[in-house]
Amino acid sequence: MNLTQRIATAALFAVSTLSYAQLEGDKIDTTAAHHPVLAIQDTETAAQRDARMKWWREARFGMFIHWGLYSIPAGTWNGKPSHGAGEWIMNDSSIPVADYKALAPKFNPVGFSAHDIVALAKSAGMKYIVITAKHHDGFAMFDSKANPFNIVDATPFKRDPLRELAEECRKQGVKLGFYYSQDQDWTSPGASALKTGDHQPPTYHWDKAQDGDFDTYLHTKAIPQIKELLSNYGEFPVVVWFDTPTGNMTPERAAEIVTLLNQHPNLIWNNRLGGGYKGDTETPEQYIPPQGFPGQDWESCMTMNDTWGFKSDDTDFKSTETLLHNLIDIASKGGNYLLNIGPDSNGVVPAAEAERLHEMGKWLAVNGEAIYSTGPTLFGAEAGAFSSTEKNGDGKPKFIAAWNWRSTTGRGANANKIYIEIFNWPSGSFHLDKLSRKVTSAYLLADPAHKSLKLTRNGDSLEVQLPAQAPEAIASVLVLKTAK
Repeated sequence: MNLTQRIATAALFAVSTLSYAQLEGDKIDTTAAHHPVLAIQDTETAAQRDARMKWWREARFGMFIHWGLYSIPAGTWNGKPSHGAGEWIMNDSSIPVADYKALAPKFNPVGFSAHDIVALAKSAGMKYIVITAKHHDGFAMFDSKANPFNIVDATPFKRDPLRELAEECRKQGVKLGFYYSQDQDWTSPGASALKTGDHQPPTYHWDKAQDGDFDTYLHTKAIPQIKELLSNYGEFPVVVWFDTPTGNMTPERAAEIVTLLNQHPNLIWNNRLGGGYKGDTETPEQYIPPQGFPGQDWESCMTMNDTWGFKSDDTDFKSTETLLHNLIDIASKGGNYLLNIGPDSNGVVPAAEAERLHEMGKWLAVNGEAIYSTGPTLFGAEAGAFSSTEKNGDGKPKFIAAWNWRSTTGRGANANKIYIEIFNWPSGSFHLDKLSRKVTSAYLLADPAHKSLKLTRNGDSLEVQLPAQAPEAIASVLVLKTAK
């Protein structure tokens, strides 16, 4: 997945998979979509939806894993670097099907440890994992009886990483979800997107071996493999993450998949199935919506560097500070952060990624109360504002984020708390012009004793006296306790 590629190919999608129109500031209306089979989302009550989504809304932070055969070329084919994301190299370099399939006998990731990856997610404070069971290259990272192009049958590894991850997730108390490319499959006949009109982007079809019938692919590979994923791993997956529906994914074809999903009533799935189905979650990719998606469940999926699948030359890693600020910003708008890792061809997580996750986990070990199980901010101005002078590429006002502080709102047992995540430590005190609740006390979350801080009220405004030094280098959390 690559944001530039998605924007270039947005016209291909029957229903936007990247919330492309939302990137442009417009709202997509799918309420009139024809649903040959009603999804659970179409029939459940608000209370039933709240119960189904409860754990996901509380989690706030998850791990995305992009891992597959593409980790072998690692961004280079025949000595030429690929300019796209690592997992798109087959497409970007127009690799013939036979040549790409020849990578499978070379794939033996003996360095893979499900224990270590789940432990890494847990140490980072992540509550769930979503891994690529099959990406657009068509290679299944699990034991599939439906198609032999998989990690057990086609490689010397002969192990099912998804089964090992499922076992470790059970042991370590982390939830597990599967990504599945239901539409694009560049190594299966009939499943490579073709140009269908004058205004369509370039075709994802470059090899005669890709010729074929989409329905044959759907019924002999995609649907059987989705059945396997839904049935063979116990209580998992709890999430199914679809991607890149093209014009092939008609309402009728999507309905066949929905029929399977409906057999698992607690399952959560995203808005990228296609065929007019909205799914459960909005999925902004590589960006944080300026104001989130008020009243909707949403999840920003983002990379640590510039790629999803492993690329050996991509060392453009974001700082821990940026990653934590992203998490806080997303939580303040009521969303989840799905942060990616891309293991190499040996199954090892790059050291730079592991290091950043450990650092994030240290902050969350102290300040996680301000992230998990919280609701969006009660304020608004701290998130920023639309500029009166600066414009986006489409000529609309640019949103200017105010990186001074963010806030989240406690729920459940902490419903009487407001959390203020301060990035730039103020001198002397923290000031609020107006607050809709009456504050009875304040303390710093990093203070083990939760020593009360001096409050000064002047009409609707509030002043909280702060110590001279910030307790946390990246973001310090001020807790405001309010009257119930």
